[in-house]
Amino acid sequence: MTAMHDISEIADWLHSHAIHHESAVHDTLPDPVFRVGGEPAVSFSTNNYLALANHPRLVAAAKAGLERYGVGNCESRLLGGDLPVYRELERRLGALKHKSDAVLFVTGYMTNIGVLSTLVKAGLLARLHGFRPSKRRKYAYFTDEYNHISIREGILMSGADKHTYRHADMDHLESLLKSADGVSPIIVSDGVFSMEGTIAPLPELTALAEKYGAILYIDDAHATGILGDNGGGTSEHFGCYSETIMQMGTLSKALGSIGGFVALEREMADVLRLTSSAYGFTCPPPPDQANALLAALDLLQEEPERRLRLWDNQRYFVERMRPLGYTLTATETPIVPVMIGEAERCQRFARALRAEGIHVDAIQFPAVPVGQARLRFMLNAAHTRAQIDHVVDTMARLGTML
Repeated sequence: MTAMHDISEIADWLHSHAIHHESAVHDTLPDPVFRVGGEPAVSFSTNNYLALANHPRLVAAAKAGLERYGVGNCESRLLGGDLPVYRELERRLGALKHKSDAVLFVTGYMTNIGVLSTLVKAGLLARLHGFRPSKRRKYAYFTDEYNHISIREGILMSGADKHTYRHADMDHLESLLKSADGVSPIIVSDGVFSMEGTIAPLPELTALAEKYGAILYIDDAHATGILGDNGGGTSEHFGCYSETIMQMGTLSKALGSIGGFVALEREMADVLRLTSSAYGFTCPPPPDQANALLAALDLLQEEPERRLRLWDNQRYFVERMRPLGYTLTATETPIVPVMIGEAERCQRFARALRAEGIHVDAIQFPAVPVGQARLRFMLNAAHTRAQIDHVVDTMARLGTML
């Protein structure tokens, strides 16, 4: 049987077992109100946390970028030349994370793949050009069991040994670090876990990284723009800064555009630009989007009330949901998962909510373990109290019906 026949057989099996992901076609994008089939709806699962994606200043900046640069870069920055808009964006992102530099990638997913697959190989690539290290090192990754799939794939691509520790269990992590003699450790954790809504214990992770001489790589995709007094992410949230920390972030969530980055010290950034294929052999985000992102960073600084409204909405939603008897798996971030359990029942909830003009992601295997399907509510700065009341009242009614 050929590979294509294998794919066809799998496709037939998926259809016969009704295993699929329901995804409606929308007329507009959520901010958080959108239209689907000509009818208005409200998203409670959009990553557009600060409702910046359609902001007039971002749109105007993108238009100005289109007029100046056109629609695409069409070159690797390493091979084909750079633009000042990219360098300014990297400077601003590094400053947001209290680092001296940042490296821009085309997406957040590609950032994790590009950095994590490269960190352990940088020395080998340098040796091919005549570099002679003072010491040969063997690297190993230590990764939280709930880390994003892009982290898992980046580590797999690196070829390095991997040790998985129980979610946010620092005792388990330290036991693994103690038993891994003779390796240079790299600890990897989401800053905010996207399916759980929990925040990584950054001070404890940092202490372990410094104790065992590890690099600490933090994926701040759902923390950048959200946590901290200025939206700086988990380090700002905890007031925890260290040279050991590499801070990754995405630009397609709170900042409303596209792209990913890792903020780090300039010397490490220079090495990464030369050794990461995901940086050197592909295009960056389009320059008009880089221009829009500079406007988003301006708004992040100029309009802190957006972040305050987001957190006010999060607290109000949690207060109203608590009496209903649902299990809220976490309440410390704008991601508030409501545990349902069985996947088909979770889909029934999602369909019933859609009938009320409400979109909520039904999260099921393989994103979460079998039997732990959940509705992932994500609060937004532009949600109104009336919209939150509507979704809570609907959940109250569905709890008795379903």
